[in-house]
Amino acid sequence: MGTKPNTPSAADHLSTPTRLTGAEIVWATLVGEGVEDVFGYPGGAILPVYDALRKFPIHHTLVRHEQGAAHMADGYARASGKVGVCVATSGPGATNLVTGIATAMLDSIPVVCITGNVSSKILGTDAFQEVDITGITLPVTKHNFLINKTEDIAPAIRYAFQIAKSGRPGPVLVDITKDAQQATAIFDFEAAKPRPNRPHPMLKVEDKALTQAAELIKSAKRPVILAGHGVIDSGAMEQIRTLAERAQIPVALTLLGIGGFPASHPLNLGMMGMHGEAWVNHAIQEADLLIACGMRFDDRVTGKLTDYALNAKKIHIEIDPAEINKNVKVDVALVGDLHEIVPQLTRMLRQ
Repeated sequence: MGTKPNTPSAADHLSTPTRLTGAEIVWATLVGEGVEDVFGYPGGAILPVYDALRKFPIHHTLVRHEQGAAHMADGYARASGKVGVCVATSGPGATNLVTGIATAMLDSIPVVCITGNVSSKILGTDAFQEVDITGITLPVTKHNFLINKTEDIAPAIRYAFQIAKSGRPGPVLVDITKDAQQATAIFDFEAAKPRPNRPHPMLKVEDKALTQAAELIKSAKRPVILAGHGVIDSGAMEQIRTLAERAQIPVALTLLGIGGFPASHPLNLGMMGMHGEAWVNHAIQEADLLIACGMRFDDRVTGKLTDYALNAKKIHIEIDPAEINKNVKVDVALVGDLHEIVPQLTRMLRQ
């Protein structure tokens, strides 16, 4: 099931406020966000959205099971660097997405999941194929929305994209009642733009912390850089390489960090952890300084925490404040984007 019709009206919707059905607003908003591909499976509570699909230049991949849609959206996001989008109906359709949503959450993958739900008048009555999907997915999404008004659809979807992409990426779910899909409202893409994110109060690196980190690196005899998925997410591959080369520090990679540092580089130690190379883990255990970049000290990486790198000082550079000191206590925490912090640290080493 796929189509890319010649629909000049799709572009017109973005430039001129137009009255559309909620179902049309879903696709018009996705077009405005630059979406070209979605993955999904139709069902009763999402049929109005599917009926409107033919009017918009979006390619739909029909899956055999909703779980496949969530995993495909996840894989699409990993491969393209864009936000993956999946669509499912209410009840069992929505719950079938949960494993894929949890995967995206744990691996920090930007995905927007759009589900249909029963009409707002019968919400909470245990109607046919009704489940509380926002409640079910609360622990495995960055945020989720239950939309029962047509005029709220575009702002919610645009906000979902902002949340999915910003900071530490992750999945967002937008649940839309059937009557909201069928009713009409004025669609104004620009007016639906969310306000800019307020910076997290902890996302500010103090000069004192940078100085402490630089001094630890200068005095270290056996430092090791631990490069995680955040290196790739932030686009900080060159910055990590510059730091490693300037200070001649070997780099160990997590499973999802592979690709963040050239495999052929002489400073590349290889993959760490339970499924990594033995010599990498020995190097970490014998290090006197660990510089953790965009990684969360997962148990597959650390093993028994009471025995993990006991003689090493630790610097943690991470955009998610919740990960600081969660598993491994660190000596210096630099909370923020690797793309911005690593060059500052490298300049201090040059000085």
